[in-house]
Amino acid sequence: MAPYDDWNKADEDEEDELQDASTFEGQRDVVLFCIDASESMHAVRDDPNGDGAKTSHLYTALETAMQVQKRKVVVGPNDSVGILLFNTSRKNESEVRGSTEYKNGTYVFQSMSQVNAPKIQELMRLLHEFREDTDFFNKEFPPMEEGKVPMGDVFTSCNWALRDGAPKTGIKRIFLITNEDNPHPGPKAARLVTSAKTTLIDLTQTGVTIEPFFISTPEKPFDPTKFWSSVLPPSFAEDDDEVDESLLPASISISRIEDLLAQMRFREQPKRAQFSVPFELAQGLVIGVKGYGLITEQKKGSYKYFTDLGDRMEVVEPKTLYVDEDEQNEVDKSKILYGMTLGATSTSNDAEDDSAGFGSRVVPTRNKVFFTAEEVQSFRTLGLEPGIKLLGFKDLSELAFEDNTRHSTFIYPDETTFSGSRRTFTALMKTLIKKGKIGIVRVLMRRNSSPLFCALLPQAEKTEESGWTEPGGFHLIPLPFADDLRAAPIEEACRASNDVREAAKAWISKLQIKNGSYPPDGNPNPALAFHYAQLEASAFREEYDPESFDDLTEPKYDMIHKRAGAILKEWKAAVLDDQSASTVIVHAGSKRKADVSIDEGEIRSKHKGGQLSKLKVDELKEFLKAKSQPVSGKKADLIDRVSDWLVAHP
Repeated sequence: MAPYDDWNKADEDEEDELQDASTFEGQRDVVLFCIDASESMHAVRDDPNGDGAKTSHLYTALETAMQVQKRKVVVGPNDSVGILLFNTSRKNESEVRGSTEYKNGTYVFQSMSQVNAPKIQELMRLLHEFREDTDFFNKEFPPMEEGKVPMGDVFTSCNWALRDGAPKTGIKRIFLITNEDNPHPGPKAARLVTSAKTTLIDLTQTGVTIEPFFISTPEKPFDPTKFWSSVLPPSFAEDDDEVDESLLPASISISRIEDLLAQMRFREQPKRAQFSVPFELAQGLVIGVKGYGLITEQKKGSYKYFTDLGDRMEVVEPKTLYVDEDEQNEVDKSKILYGMTLGATSTSNDAEDDSAGFGSRVVPTRNKVFFTAEEVQSFRTLGLEPGIKLLGFKDLSELAFEDNTRHSTFIYPDETTFSGSRRTFTALMKTLIKKGKIGIVRVLMRRNSSPLFCALLPQAEKTEESGWTEPGGFHLIPLPFADDLRAAPIEEACRASNDVREAAKAWISKLQIKNGSYPPDGNPNPALAFHYAQLEASAFREEYDPESFDDLTEPKYDMIHKRAGAILKEWKAAVLDDQSASTVIVHAGSKRKADVSIDEGEIRSKHKGGQLSKLKVDELKEFLKAKSQPVSGKKADLIDRVSDWLVAHP
């Protein structure tokens, strides 16, 4: 029988908690860099970050791909990456799988495969060769002399590259990098636009997402309305009728070439949905939604065991076996029953004795309560299927701040599961915002989780001056049950005077963040960053200097003293002069409960010596309670009951 602590954990492979990190580690990320290698991308220019060094758009794109792969070696070693160049006359080698199928003008520089150090070192060598000879890329990847590759052929080659090397399961994305805003000018433009759009639709229907990175410079500004707005899918609008097919998000156009790496790092981690379930609005009215976790703690990757096979190292795959303690044989997991102990066990003498007394529980042999794994799962889910069901509505004022006891989940419409989900989802969101209402829903996120009652808080789409956009959707806020709430002790603390508060406001206003927003991507976890830096150096067999590590979260003390040093001194002086700063609040100590536990051996010795009367009433009751005996009556009754039990159990 499974132990008591695990009786309700029928399947360990299923995720239970909402913030389980395995939800993110279990899915592989597949990234194909599709880089334009036309003549304009080869143009050599001065590197603004180097003294006299030269660079080009193609060099920066390949360097960005190298940096992303280096991060994935330590952050996502199971992810797959590939590089495809287009508008180049170099032919694919024969050893490349499906080389005869790739369209002319497209070259697979790195086929899709799991990230590894040798491939990255080869790319680093090519980048070093360019630094030595700026004409190296023109020889290695010569641009096409006449015309451009149709973008429909480029997307077809991307599809073949993902088909040949990418794993079947995973999040597949294409990072498209180019500086050409109109690759197909001339009379055939309309036909090529239609071909490219049709091919891209076929590609996206297979689950592939395209992430464009358009390079724009003062010498050659990028205008996406010339070609790309007609090919790429538009951004999500509040309603299908409001989608402008001629517009694309402004954030994908990069004005400075050094911003390419920053933009790509922002989109490096894919948006993985924690769950995808149906949303039942009424009887027969169902739409599809996806749930995303807005806050997730990033942790170090789990370590692995390796075995030395002589010529190679293989990862040891852990395997869990269930063994019968009596027979020492492996037990099939499907045959394991789950149960729990109900009270103290009773002997056969107690079962035959009618004077066991009130409060004893007699359980016949082999008549305990056991459940199968399917029954335990039905207890957890109450027989419900994963999904969200709308129960009703309440005023927004009825959602209290203290109701948010757990991390909320953000849900977004999923048009792929139910057609019309986006339109219906947006209509419900607009109506709730207009009327100041929230929804009350019943949620079952996964098959092995327990159902929850949640508040459906609408959020309208919002764009700030800093460029950050809050998408439109709903926040699923788990509502606490009655026993989840505790009354917090209310204590009145000392309050500072008005002079002290005004002095504090003065230096706080001097040290505020620009634009009033905190950029989390610009302040990585220093412990994780230091850990990954050492792993990266070890993977590429480089020496790592711990002194060179830069902690971006460390306060800039010089800037703080320069901006608000004098104001801080005035505030400290005001605090010292305030009488409440030296006030000490005396709290009355809580009385501890006396320890009434007593050993059974001591009870038996006192019973043998006739000294049970010297024990306290609490000690007698504690002993009787441990033996499942009644504890009512006076002290004499308790002594008699203890004596009878000791005689019956020598």
